[in-house]
Amino acid sequence: MLRTQFEEELEKLHNRFYVMGTEVLAQINKSVRAFVSHDTELAEEVIIGDEVVNEYEVKLEKKSLEIIALQQPIAQDLRQVITVLKASSDVERMGDHAVSVARATLRLKGDDVLYLTSVEGQIKQLGRSVKNMVEEALDAYVTGDEAKAREVAKMDLDIDEQFKSIQNQAVEAIREQPDAIVAGKEYFQVLLYLERIGDYAKNLCEWVVYLRTGKIIEL
Repeated sequence: MLRTQFEEELEKLHNRFYVMGTEVLAQINKSVRAFVSHDTELAEEVIIGDEVVNEYEVKLEKKSLEIIALQQPIAQDLRQVITVLKASSDVERMGDHAVSVARATLRLKGDDVLYLTSVEGQIKQLGRSVKNMVEEALDAYVTGDEAKAREVAKMDLDIDEQFKSIQNQAVEAIREQPDAIVAGKEYFQVLLYLERIGDYAKNLCEWVVYLRTGKIIEL
């Protein structure tokens, strides 16, 4: 394969990854909206949409391995392929957590459920923070901006703080509404899912640094 053709293949690989990332971004947004508004139809839409995300990962993995096997890239080229291979796995897991949030929405649906409405506004805000971090991490990836990736990774600290704060609020809300303890379990799970998405966004930032420097580090 000519060098120009090889570079075109790499560009296609990165573009497909970005499309996958934007799809997952939409999934995260919809799953949080579904949870805080108790929208089961939107939650079902997220669950169904996970198939698309999984297909993207399978195709990216297949193409990445094909390039490694047939082209035997070295140095920077190999880093690009490995970055897509690893980063797509992290993004797919973000999608899995978005689906888990959607499933929590379905489990909570019922006339006898006592919602923790006082906590839902905070979960919505956490969802915004997580979505923003994923969006910025994807942008750092597309532009190959190592400095930005390092800055975006720091956003995870704020997400962790929000996570702990909302957890405490949920505990207080359950103390005031003991009958909401069953629903409370789902709220705690959703908080955990969102916090984990933030962790995977940080992983994505670490892959950007690897792409630029060849070093695997923890941000």
